[in-house]
Amino acid sequence: MTQPQQQIATVEEQRAAPPAVAQSEGAALLSMIERMARDPAVDPDRIERFMVMAREARADQARVAFNAAMSACQAELPRVLRDARNSHSGAAYARLESIAKATAPIIARHGFSLSFGTESSPSKDMLRVTCTCAHEAGHERAYHLDLPPDTAGAQGKANKTPIQGIGSTITYARRYLVLQVFNIALTNEPHDTDGAPAGGGSDEVISDAQAEQIRSQLTEHKIPPDRLLRFFGVESVPDLPAVRFNEVLASIKTTVANRARQQEGR
Repeated sequence: MTQPQQQIATVEEQRAAPPAVAQSEGAALLSMIERMARDPAVDPDRIERFMVMAREARADQARVAFNAAMSACQAELPRVLRDARNSHSGAAYARLESIAKATAPIIARHGFSLSFGTESSPSKDMLRVTCTCAHEAGHERAYHLDLPPDTAGAQGKANKTPIQGIGSTITYARRYLVLQVFNIALTNEPHDTDGAPAGGGSDEVISDAQAEQIRSQLTEHKIPPDRLLRFFGVESVPDLPAVRFNEVLASIKTTVANRARQQEGR
């Protein structure tokens, strides 16, 4: 095997190596590139190719480390207690402070950090709240939620100033982005917050696909979600219990049928 072939093989092996081994091999690769750069006999194009391969290898290592840390982190995170109640809808929810207290030390120990921001939303009259989840290995992922400013209560009457509405929306989005990024489960039982794995119990919530199906039904039939959410005692559609998914669909169907009968009776 020629020297260039050996060097290429080294890069390919590095991509498949475990993180600790790959890091040491990455340092060796950078040292080799430095030596090549000092050698006037080496083609500059070859050096550039190796630099590109080194960057790709480092990115692959960071991504693998991110995924491994995320898996370990999620396995350790506890359920978080819904410790507050919405004064308008009556729905129980977990405060942002409670979520942070229960999860932030674990998230940080696994090398993650979160940063939030806002930007323009492509949807009219929506506020986009962004979240970047970064890992100490160098990989990061971006998330966002588009939400309307929270200026109205359950009956549709304004109960906040525009500035208060924006602040409320940002806080709401931050709560749900943290829950989404780390797949954190919520519970109504104080004794069920000591590290029980998420899912599989009565506190399991509907899936993203099920939430979208319910939203589509509500939009199609022009049904305001507030009454439905109050009836099931949750703050938002994604909080609906998985075990009551069919009951939710049946409730929407009943509402549509009752509305049709009322129209016929006029």
